[in-house]
Amino acid sequence: MYCPACNHARNPPGSDACENCGLPLVRTDEPALHGRVERSLMTEPVAALEPRPPVTVPTDAALGDAIRLMIDRRVGAVLVVGTAGELVGILTERDFLTRVAGRVGFERLAVHAFMTRDPETVTAADTLAFALGKMDAGGYRHLPVVAAGQPIGVISVRDVLRHVTRISQNG
Repeated sequence: MYCPACNHARNPPGSDACENCGLPLVRTDEPALHGRVERSLMTEPVAALEPRPPVTVPTDAALGDAIRLMIDRRVGAVLVVGTAGELVGILTERDFLTRVAGRVGFERLAVHAFMTRDPETVTAADTLAFALGKMDAGGYRHLPVVAAGQPIGVISVRDVLRHVTRISQNG
């Protein structure tokens, strides 16, 4: 680890102090926040996006009903909930294209057979950067927001882009 005071470069990674001059190095490996957008992503919670209320369906819902609900509500995903209202899956536009398209009589098939089980989630208190990291790592466009296992909202990449655009234009 490099010491910013004396330029000593042979400090072992994670050192608390420079071996040469004794300068504390504890804070030197933390990311610095540059600009409004980066500060927002690193410090603001998912709640800042004002997540949309979730559109939910039960596990035994028919795919045709789920599709109609997505079209009527203009959403790209529905959350699948169990009998106690707990999140058990997510069904997205991508799921329809990759798992359902071309199947004869799909309208009557059950959602649970085509949903993504146990989807990645975030809480309203998680940082925007944490949520974006999950979206990027998994290739997700939608993330359920949960509290105690119950869906309370959904965020999308588009929500994050709107937030970033708003911040970069204001000021």
